[in-house]
Amino acid sequence: MGKPTGFMELARTERSYEAPSDRIKHYREFTIAPSDEKMAEQGSRCMDCGIPFCHQGCPVNNIIPEWNDGVFHGNWQEALAVLHSTNNFPEFTGSICPAPCEAACTLNLTDQPVTIKSIERAIIDKGWEMGWVKPLIPAQRSGKRVAVIGSGPAGMACAQQLARAGHDVVVYEKNDRIGGLLRYGIPDFKMEKSHIDRRIAQMQAEGVRFRPNSNIGTDIPVQKILDEFDAVVLAVGSEKPRDLEVAGRNDFEGVHFAMDFLRQQNKRNAGDTIPEDVAISATGKHVVVIGGGDTGSDCIGTSIRQGALSVVQLEILPKPPEKENKLTTWPNWPNKLRTTTSHDEGIKHRYWSANTQSVTGKDGVITHLNAVEVEWKQEGGQWKMSDKEGSAFTLDADLVLLAMGFVHPVHEGLLKQLGVELDGRGQIKATEKQYSTSVNKVFAAGDGRRGQSLVVWAIREGRQAAKAVDEFLMGSSELPR
Repeated sequence: MGKPTGFMELARTERSYEAPSDRIKHYREFTIAPSDEKMAEQGSRCMDCGIPFCHQGCPVNNIIPEWNDGVFHGNWQEALAVLHSTNNFPEFTGSICPAPCEAACTLNLTDQPVTIKSIERAIIDKGWEMGWVKPLIPAQRSGKRVAVIGSGPAGMACAQQLARAGHDVVVYEKNDRIGGLLRYGIPDFKMEKSHIDRRIAQMQAEGVRFRPNSNIGTDIPVQKILDEFDAVVLAVGSEKPRDLEVAGRNDFEGVHFAMDFLRQQNKRNAGDTIPEDVAISATGKHVVVIGGGDTGSDCIGTSIRQGALSVVQLEILPKPPEKENKLTTWPNWPNKLRTTTSHDEGIKHRYWSANTQSVTGKDGVITHLNAVEVEWKQEGGQWKMSDKEGSAFTLDADLVLLAMGFVHPVHEGLLKQLGVELDGRGQIKATEKQYSTSVNKVFAAGDGRRGQSLVVWAIREGRQAAKAVDEFLMGSSELPR
C-alpha cells in the first residue's frame, strides 16, 4: 500500500449530513461528501493487512485495497476501472448498501474501519463528473435474444452484462418506470433516481431495450416470451409482504404495507398525482411502524417528512447489544444496535420485544394499536416467544405501516404460468452456480431466488446469472462471475 502507517496516523472520518431540522423539509439526498483530499487521506488508511477480509465481506468481491490505494495516489480513473470490474452500479451500493465490507475490515477490530463505502461513492461520483463512465459496446453481436423480467438491481446487472457479451437483451418491467425497488422502494433522500436514469441511458447505448408497463403473465402471455427468446431470466424480486394477522387488521382503514406507502411518495417526487381515494399519508397522524429493519427506517424518515404528529417503531426481537464482541463476530456482519439517520430525525420511541395483539378503531378507521412485551427463551435449541405478564400497552395509531419483510416472490401470474419449481420457502428453485430453473432456458437471479436481501447481493446474482446464461447460449463465457 502507498502509506503503510496511514491507519496509525489518521482517524476514520465519515461523510457528514445536513442537520435533521433542514433535511426533513425535502426529499433530496442530504449526505455532504468530503473533499478529494479528505478521501485521499481515508484511502491511505487501508492497511497492508496481508489477507483483505473486506473481500470476504463484499458479495460482489470488490477489489477494495486497490481502489483505496488509487484514490490515495490521486489515480481516480484507475480506481474507477478497478471498481467497475466487479460492480456495475457502485453508486447504488455506495448509497444504500450497509457495507458488510467495513464490518470485515481488519481495522474494525478497533472500531476504526476504512470508510470503504464513502470512498466507493466518491470514486463513481468523480467518474460521472469527469465523463469517464461510458457505454461499453460489444465488438460483435451473437444473434441470441434474452428476456430479463424485472428491472431491479439484479435484472439491470444481468442485462448489462449480457448486452456487453453481444446478446440482444430486452428488459420487461411491470411498473411504469424502470428500477424495481430501487425506483419505488428506496426513498429519494437515500438515493435520488437520477442515478438510475443515467445508468438506463448508458445501457440503452449498449443495446439494452427497456419495456416498462409490461407485466408478463398478465399483459403479455408467458408463452410469447418463451417463443421469442433464446433465454429468459427471472429477476422478479421478493415482493410478497409478510402480513400482520391480528384482530382488527382488516376491519379498520389505516393499516398498510410499507412498500405501498413508500411507492406513493416516490411517485409524488417524480411528479405523479396520487388519487385522494387511495392516497396513504402520515400528515397530522400518529404513525406506528412495525418492523425494525431498513424498510421500517425508510417509513420513519418518510413519515416525518410528511408531517406526522408522532412516529414510533415496534420490533418483535430483543434489543441488540450496543457493541458487538469482536472476538466472536469479526469478520462477519454483527448483530448490534443500529441507529439510522431517520431515527435521528425525530422518532418518538423504539419498542423492542413487542408483539402486536390487535388494532382497534372508530367508525371504520384505526385509532389504536394494542401490543404486549414478549420474552425470548431457548427451548430444545430453538428460540420461543411468550407474552410477558402484565406488560400490555396501547399506542395511539392513525396509520400503521407494516415493514416486516417479504416472504417470497409473487407466485400468481408469471411463476404459476411458467410452472417453475419452488423451494421450501417459496423462492424460485435454481442453483447458485448455474442459476437455471426447472424450466428449460429459464434462469433466476436476485431476491426471487435467494430471498429478501441487500442490493449488493442482487448485483452479484445478476452478474453471475449473466455468465451462466452466456455459457448456456454460447458454450463458454468470458464474463466474470
